[in-house]
Amino acid sequence: MARHLITSALPYINGIKHLGNMVGSMLPADVYSRYLRQRGHDVLYICATDEHGTPAELAAKERGLPVDEFCAQAHDAQKAVYDGFELAFDYFGRSSSAQNAEITQHFARKLNENGFIEERAIRQVYSPTDGRFLPDRYVEGTCPYCGYDKARGDQCENCTRVLDPTDLIDPRSAISGSTDLEVRETKHLFLLQSKLQQEVEAWIDEVGDAWPQLASSIARKWLTEGLHDRAITRDLDWGVPVPADTWPELAAEGKVFYVWFDAPIEYIAATKEWADAAPAGEVRDWKSWWYEADDTVRYTEFMAKDNVPFHTVMFPATELGVREPWKKVDYVKAFNWLTYYGGKFSTSQKRGVFTDAALDVLPADYWRYFLIANAPESDDSSFTWEHFTATVNKDLADTLGNFVNRVLSFSKKRFGDEVPAGGTPGVAEENLGTEIARLLAEYEEQMEALQFRKAAAALRALWSAGNSYLEEKSPWLEIKTDPEAAALTLRTAMNLIHLYAVVSEPFIPATAKAMRGVFALEGDTALWVTPAEASALDTVPVGTSFTVPPVLFAKITDEDLEAFRVRFGGGE
Repeated sequence: MARHLITSALPYINGIKHLGNMVGSMLPADVYSRYLRQRGHDVLYICATDEHGTPAELAAKERGLPVDEFCAQAHDAQKAVYDGFELAFDYFGRSSSAQNAEITQHFARKLNENGFIEERAIRQVYSPTDGRFLPDRYVEGTCPYCGYDKARGDQCENCTRVLDPTDLIDPRSAISGSTDLEVRETKHLFLLQSKLQQEVEAWIDEVGDAWPQLASSIARKWLTEGLHDRAITRDLDWGVPVPADTWPELAAEGKVFYVWFDAPIEYIAATKEWADAAPAGEVRDWKSWWYEADDTVRYTEFMAKDNVPFHTVMFPATELGVREPWKKVDYVKAFNWLTYYGGKFSTSQKRGVFTDAALDVLPADYWRYFLIANAPESDDSSFTWEHFTATVNKDLADTLGNFVNRVLSFSKKRFGDEVPAGGTPGVAEENLGTEIARLLAEYEEQMEALQFRKAAAALRALWSAGNSYLEEKSPWLEIKTDPEAAALTLRTAMNLIHLYAVVSEPFIPATAKAMRGVFALEGDTALWVTPAEASALDTVPVGTSFTVPPVLFAKITDEDLEAFRVRFGGGE
């Protein structure tokens, strides 16, 4: 089987992320990773907290903590939330790691040796009030393109245009709020992306046609506008230091690398962190996933659209410029935005549902299913509590949960706590097996294509097929005249429950585990069920003991809905 390397955009360290961040990167990466593992592939899913740059320094300042201490605490807090969502990372690292510093400095030296880094004197914003140069995110103001008055000096959160601090209208210091700003000369390192443009274009032409249009169009738009040489160092106290053996003057001034230079390198570094963290007796070869791996590894990245330029243009340019055979991405799965009642989720503005609060309200599987079933793939999608409630109640509580509960409860009441035998399968069972095989093949096809909404629709159709079969056979009526026929119906339905447990695991892992645990099956280690196997509906032998689980999904009531609106806003 193929080796699959999977990464999702690194979450910033400056606070718990919102649902839009979850569905735009980490959750679909987890669903895909789980699916590939179940299909027998060798999978490595790597992520990490993005800990450098001004967001970390500003958040630490707000909390009154040293930045390293703040980052350590924030990393643990974020990891706890992702554990709550059952994100099955192989490793969740930190961009402040020694491994990232080592590899980032290696990349910088190689780029310099190859003529792709240049030291330049530039004019930069300086705040006399703060007594320091202000890196891009330390400068706020009005975006010259869309008029958004809280734009940062690196990028406008509203229109996503990349900016320089000097582009901003009415700029102010993010530290003190002072508008008494000057522009002074200082030196920084520049990555000469303009010299790499043709190589990046050739690479995009080679691989980009296979990407979703959202990813390829953003990358090509940047290339059409032309790649500009870009400063890759900043005046900060926190970051990967510029190596003194190569740039002694800048190192003496305390320059560090720009967060968007070192953050993508953390994918590689986190893999080395994973290898270095191997338990005694286990050897992990991190380099085989990244170095000279074009023919042995398929690399898939997951990210929201605002991260696409950095991953499809800037980081590939860096990799090409080092003139070493580092693995470049094969497939970029980009997402649009999930909105909250039509407005943007925003960490900085604390708008929308945040992931820790989501888990405080309902278990992870409610959120996992809803978010993937409504993933913003072709365009932006909107979260509303009304839509969330309708989806949970219809798909999870009624279609899946009620099916499991009524089949097992009715069978236990009429036939005891073992799977009944019943008669010989007939036309209804044959037709059901054919339909299940067709729907499972559709589910597999959409998962392979990374079409998550369509995959969710196919999974939902699998659950609905069981309900249709149950309504057609009506075992509650069969029991009155033909108990053997009722037993056959219930046995068939129990086999569907086991099938649902196996194939639903990428979406709703906790519920899948609970469904599989219903049956006392020794050696039940099947990772997957093929369409041909599924059509037989005979995985659970007659006489297997079973239990009736607690309610899998509780319906959201009108009172619950109103409480959500009051707590989180929306729906006024």
